[in-house]
Amino acid sequence: MIMFKSQTSLPAPMFSRNTISVWSILKKCIGLELSKITMPIVFNEPLSFLQRITEYMEHTYLINRACSLSDSVERMQAVAAFAVSAVASQWDRTGKPFNPLLGETYELTREDQGFRLVSEQVSHHPPVSAFHAESLIGDFVFHGSIYPKLKFWGKSVEAEPKGTITLELLKHGEVYTWSNPYCCVHNIILGKLWIEQYGTVEIVNHSTGDKCVLTFKPCGMFGKELHKVEGYIQDKSKKKLCVIYGKWTECMWSVDPQAYEAHKKSEKKGDNKKQKNGGPARLTLSR
Repeated sequence: MIMFKSQTSLPAPMFSRNTISVWSILKKCIGLELSKITMPIVFNEPLSFLQRITEYMEHTYLINRACSLSDSVERMQAVAAFAVSAVASQWDRTGKPFNPLLGETYELTREDQGFRLVSEQVSHHPPVSAFHAESLIGDFVFHGSIYPKLKFWGKSVEAEPKGTITLELLKHGEVYTWSNPYCCVHNIILGKLWIEQYGTVEIVNHSTGDKCVLTFKPCGMFGKELHKVEGYIQDKSKKKLCVIYGKWTECMWSVDPQAYEAHKKSEKKGDNKKQKNGGPARLTLSR
């Protein structure tokens, strides 16, 4: 009988970027896709991309919360919070995971969080990773495929999201799908590395027709919009049911659309008085 011992730490420490000049290697790669370029190992963190995928499940309690809710809009709020939390682990994570070998797999079981997951590298060129997670008590199934298309733009590396992510709430007979936002790592050559998420994410409940549209805002010239997420939930007739806003690095809030618009108007007029009614409901806890 073969016994496997669970890992409790990274297999190796991170390299220091301070001892290596990468400009001589990267200056010929501007505009090219990084998956076809041999990159210096200093860009990698000591993890496989298959292992990084498991970090999607860091906030599994949000899926469990969605399973326990009887209202479909509240379930969409919890699913939206989970979709945002799935990219929260990338905050301050500037290392690139290693590309897995074709056919390589990684398995994870978390009895404390009530799920098990298996991921596999299903294509080498282009590199495509697939994963399948399920509740240990049969509440949900979470699966999808990811094809991160990376490009180097001189001072930054941009990851274009490819692939669809699917969450099935089996108790409610609901299926949700979405794709991740763009991710960009800035100051690759000089300066302090920092990560920006931007783009539009649409979460669709294929059973009810409800849709959540979230905009991950680019930071802008003075960084006022950095990490901000803003959007809304609408029903199948495109009526806005609630507004969702917050930061993907901290927490998300849900509020009535009319109260939110009134608050935005008062901000423009310089009125900082709090709204008496329609206060926001918190969707996630601070990290």
